[in-house]
Amino acid sequence: MTQSAPSTSNSGIFGYSFSPVGMVAFLVILFWAVVAILGPQIAPYPIGKIVDMDYFGPISSKLWLGSDYLGRDMLSRIILGARYTLGIALAGVLIASFSGVILGMAAAVIGGWFDTVLSRFMDAMISIPSKLFGLVVVAAVGSSLPALIMTLAVIYIPGSYRFARALAVNVNTMDFITVARIRGENALYLAVSEILPNIIRPVLADFGLRFVFIVLLLSGLSFLGLGVQPPLADWGALVHENIQGLSFGSAAVIAPSIAIASLTICVNLFIDNLPRKIRDRSA
Repeated sequence: MTQSAPSTSNSGIFGYSFSPVGMVAFLVILFWAVVAILGPQIAPYPIGKIVDMDYFGPISSKLWLGSDYLGRDMLSRIILGARYTLGIALAGVLIASFSGVILGMAAAVIGGWFDTVLSRFMDAMISIPSKLFGLVVVAAVGSSLPALIMTLAVIYIPGSYRFARALAVNVNTMDFITVARIRGENALYLAVSEILPNIIRPVLADFGLRFVFIVLLLSGLSFLGLGVQPPLADWGALVHENIQGLSFGSAAVIAPSIAIASLTICVNLFIDNLPRKIRDRSA
């Protein structure tokens, strides 16, 4: 009588097994992504429509999260604000991570003076406090959506560069890279075909963490009045608009704060509960 061998197949997302905490975090992230995409279709009211004759109205069957300082529906503003919070943060982190990874691989492959000059410049950039840099730039060039996206991206390019360069330098010393150099492959081939496939998984994990940083920085700028401008609003701007009414309509402040916390905490939990072979290195 033979005994069947235990199954070694992975289950879960993309063939990897995730912990229950990671799955719950993923579902929360997916929920906010769906809200951001379908916001205009599922929001009860337009983002700027006044639906309550009283400001900071209480929670009711008509207004599930009450109204804000102008009598606008808070649930609608949170749903539609998700598009700006997630959209701006996602655009910023895509630009930051893409630029940082490209520059990091280039520095590792080319080396020499290019690596030295670029690394010193990135070190100088990363030494500037991110919130102070964001305040100065946004105050100088304005709070338009393109300006916000580019400011957030520039702030986090140095960190992405240092992470990608550290990974690429380690891969660049391996034997298969030496063989490729002997074959006469150019720097572009080495970076795209040899190094990138071996660092892509930890880079994606770092992408998630930088997304959290950008969401928090964007919310901080909006809370200070330098983020998304009225009548549009992201979640940080909603807290800023209604903070004076905390004692009258606490839901108008607490609800967007919970939205920010739920998104950032769940992204962190999801990253922390990634399988080790994704988080630490390619396997």
